[in-house]
Amino acid sequence: MLFSSEPTPHSSTGIMSQKTKSSIASQSAHNEFIQHSDNHQNAIRQLPYAEHGALVDHIVPQEELVQAQPELVWNRIRRRLREPLSEFFGTFILVLFGNGVNAQVVLSGGAKGDWQSICWGWGIGVMLGVYAGGISGAHLNPAVTLSNCLYRKFPWRKFPMYLVAQTIGALCASAVVYGNYKSAIDVFEGGPHIQTVPGYSDTATAGIFSTYPANSLTTTGQFFDEFIGSAILMFMIYALKDEGNIGAGNFTPLGLFFVVFGIGTSFGSQTNFAINSARDFGPRLMTYMLGYGPHVWTSGNYYFWVPVVAPLLGCAFGGWMYDMFLFTGDSPINTEFAGLARIVRWNSATWSNKKNSQV
Repeated sequence: MLFSSEPTPHSSTGIMSQKTKSSIASQSAHNEFIQHSDNHQNAIRQLPYAEHGALVDHIVPQEELVQAQPELVWNRIRRRLREPLSEFFGTFILVLFGNGVNAQVVLSGGAKGDWQSICWGWGIGVMLGVYAGGISGAHLNPAVTLSNCLYRKFPWRKFPMYLVAQTIGALCASAVVYGNYKSAIDVFEGGPHIQTVPGYSDTATAGIFSTYPANSLTTTGQFFDEFIGSAILMFMIYALKDEGNIGAGNFTPLGLFFVVFGIGTSFGSQTNFAINSARDFGPRLMTYMLGYGPHVWTSGNYYFWVPVVAPLLGCAFGGWMYDMFLFTGDSPINTEFAGLARIVRWNSATWSNKKNSQV
């Protein structure tokens, strides 16, 4: 019995139990594999994640909130104009704080602030401007709007509207700062009708409102300085917005404050870090209208075009760099041939940037 080759009923039950367990385990593994395959297929079928909200577009959590008295005439008008008005006031707040700190430091001869104060003021202005202009996406900068059109499907038809609203917002804010500091400007310049531009006077005040380069810079140096600052700005905006990265979430405005503060302290002294076409051109136009003369255009070897063009190209490059090497979500860069195939597709389905358009 001890050496019998015939299995006992107990041993037979044990063998069957082991076979059953093995079969169940095998079936479970098979089901798990099938489930994993289904999940993988579903993941493939899902659209890549996309960025929305502040600094990208107007899709915000409050978008669907019910409007009070929507039938009233002004409420209907305001509803249509909310995006350009949002960009106007967001840029207005940005320049109000930025030009304000410039005026305080310059007109006090450095007694009430220094270069770090200027960087703090502009950083705070950007942060508060984003909070004020969140309804429209808080671009506050034509270069940011252009990059979002290129890489985040922001509608191209809105680009001119945003550009105009941002520029007028910057112009109006600089006019408010000028009016507030008019008496101090007159004293600093040496008289009520003296208005001078950097490069032509030691007591120039035009630099309070728009940027002027250091005398040591060539035109190439001017352009590169603005280009690199703008590229850093856009690269970091996309990094802050990327939930596939760490992502700043609701702290994005605060993160942007540190970005602008860092650009100012590290790359700002040579051209005064415009990094924003509207922030520079709007106030420059304001100074020309108030009588600062043609030198606002000719100073720095006709520098005026640099802070308009360089931020547009710099931000476009910074956005491309982030998408090319880090971003894995919905972007033209993440299509065939890194988006170059779009060049031969001149149709509205590819370039309209509507929600259902093809990347």
